[in-house]
Amino acid sequence: MFDFAGIYKAIGPAGCVLVLVACAAIYFALKSFFFLFIVWRDFRRTYPDIEQREFSDEALCKCQKNPLACIVRDIVQTHSNHSEDIRAEVAYLFHRNFEQITREISYLRLISVMSPMLGLLGTIFGMVTVFQTIGQNVAPDAAMLATGIWEALITTIMGLCVSIPSLMAYYFLILRFKGFHIVAVEHSYRALEKVKNKKCSCEEHHA
Repeated sequence: MFDFAGIYKAIGPAGCVLVLVACAAIYFALKSFFFLFIVWRDFRRTYPDIEQREFSDEALCKCQKNPLACIVRDIVQTHSNHSEDIRAEVAYLFHRNFEQITREISYLRLISVMSPMLGLLGTIFGMVTVFQTIGQNVAPDAAMLATGIWEALITTIMGLCVSIPSLMAYYFLILRFKGFHIVAVEHSYRALEKVKNKKCSCEEHHA
């Protein structure tokens, strides 16, 4: 049975908030990682000859649940009706299909910035406790001062322990995410080229 009162007394309000923030960081990091992993795995299944950059008509035309495959499909199906700038279209579709995961990865960046501030706030709370103890007692002993000093130090450590892994997870995921954008652009160009060549072949055959 957890002694919540004892934990709160040991780490203070800022420390409790940091525990919740750490749980949120773990949730967002794991969810984003597994989401991107599944997206890439399913994308490779949709385009099994991805290394040779070959695309089947079924992969280009059928309804896809994979957001990365949806981008390539939508570019092929709607490119002729929109701007000639494929990169701009891919950027728009990328934002639309990955809006939620983009937001969750951004939360990791927010947590990495916010955690040291919460640790500093806990340090201030701990020092306030120390000076309050000194003011209320003519000769405070070490045990009375240790509680405030402990809170001041532990929250600083907690803030850094939450911030550093969150920042590392953020950059790992954002680099992976940017790689997806490059893949979407490359495959959109090649898919359009395949469709264009197929149309030219059909026209030559009919001629």
